[in-house]
Amino acid sequence: MVRSLLLVPLLAVAGGGVWLARGALVRWRDLRVAETYELSGDQWPMLVRAAGAMVCGICVTVLTLLTALGAFGSLDGGGAGRTGSAADRFDGTGAGNGFGGGADGPGAGRPAAPPVAAVDAAAATTSASTPTPAPLPVVSRFDSVGHPGGGELLQSAVPGPDGNPRNVRVWLPAQYAKDPNARFPVVVMHAATPRKTADTEVPDVFEGLASAVQSAKSKPFILVAPEAPNGTAHPCELVAAAPMAVADDAALRTTIAATFRTLPPGPAAWGTLGVGDGAPCAAAAGLARPDLYGAAAAVSGRYDAAALVRTGAEAPAVGTPRLLLAAGKADTAGLDAARKLQAALRGGTGAAARAEVRISDNATDYSADRIRLRLVRQAAQYLGETLGKAS
Repeated sequence: MVRSLLLVPLLAVAGGGVWLARGALVRWRDLRVAETYELSGDQWPMLVRAAGAMVCGICVTVLTLLTALGAFGSLDGGGAGRTGSAADRFDGTGAGNGFGGGADGPGAGRPAAPPVAAVDAAAATTSASTPTPAPLPVVSRFDSVGHPGGGELLQSAVPGPDGNPRNVRVWLPAQYAKDPNARFPVVVMHAATPRKTADTEVPDVFEGLASAVQSAKSKPFILVAPEAPNGTAHPCELVAAAPMAVADDAALRTTIAATFRTLPPGPAAWGTLGVGDGAPCAAAAGLARPDLYGAAAAVSGRYDAAALVRTGAEAPAVGTPRLLLAAGKADTAGLDAARKLQAALRGGTGAAARAEVRISDNATDYSADRIRLRLVRQAAQYLGETLGKAS
C-alpha cells in the first residue's frame, strides 16, 4: 500500500524535473548562440529552470528511497502468511503446520502459543532440573540448510551468555517429522576449531547417526552443534582446565528446549559427543556436569588426563559421569590415550573416581573414513542406551 501511494508523486516529480531540465538546456543553447553573434541574453530563465530541475531530482531521490523501504517492509510483513521455514513449525509448543498438534493432535483448532510463553516454560523447566538458574533465552529463527542422513539440518545465530551471536546447527532425525507428538533426547556435539561447528569438521556424522537408528542400535535423538568459542586456536585444549568455556551453556540449552520438541535438560535425556580434536571437549563436559549429561562419547581423541581428572574432582556431587572412549583398532596412540585417561580417573577423587569409563577398540575397516563412520555408529549406540538408564 505504501509503495502504491508513493509511486504517483514519484512519477509526477520525475516528469516535472525532466521538463525543467530540458527547458534549461534549450535556454543555455540560445545563450551560446547569442554569445557567438555578440548579442546579450537574459540568463535568469535558464537559472530558474536549472534550479527547479535540481529540486525535482532531490525529491525523486527521496521518494525512490521511501518507495524501496516501503517495498521491503511489505516483504517482511508478508512472511507471516506463508508456511514458513522448519523453525516456524518447531515453535516449542507442539502446534502449527502439522508438528505437535495437527488435525488429530492435542493442538488441533488452536493457534500456536506466543514464543515468549514457550521460552518462559522452557526456562522454568531448565531451572528446576539444574542447580544454577538459566538465563531467559531469545527464541531464534532456525532455517533449513539441508537434509543429510535422511533428517533435516537447520541453522541459526543464537545469542551467547555475553550477548554476542554464535552459529548453531541442529539436526533433526527423520522420526521428528514422522511423529509430531514425540519428544527427543539431545546430544551436543562439540567442535575443535574456533568459529566452526562440528558438522563442518565431521560432515559424515549424520550418516553415522542415521545408520545406527536404522539398524535399531540406537534411539533417535536431536543433534546440536554449537560454534566453538574464539580466542584460542585449539578450544578443546583449554576446556578441560576451564569447562565453563564449553560452547554448550544454559542460554543455548534453554533456547533449544524452547524451539524444538526436546526432553527436558538432564542426565536422563541429554548427552555430549566429540570426534577427533573435539573429543576432549565432550569428555570435559561429561565429567564437569554429570548432573546434566547422562553420557559422553569421545571418539579418536587425545586427552590431557591430569586436567580432566581435576575437572571431575571439582564437578557437582550429584550424578555419575559415564564416558565412552572409542578409537580404531589401528589407532594405537588414541587407544593408549584412552587407557591412560581411564586409569587416571580411577585414581582421582570426587566425580572423577565415580566415573564409569568404557573403551571401544574393535572398529576396523579399509579406510579412515569408514572407521570413523563405524566409531560414530558405536557412539550413537552408546549414547542411546546410556541416556535412558541415567538418572
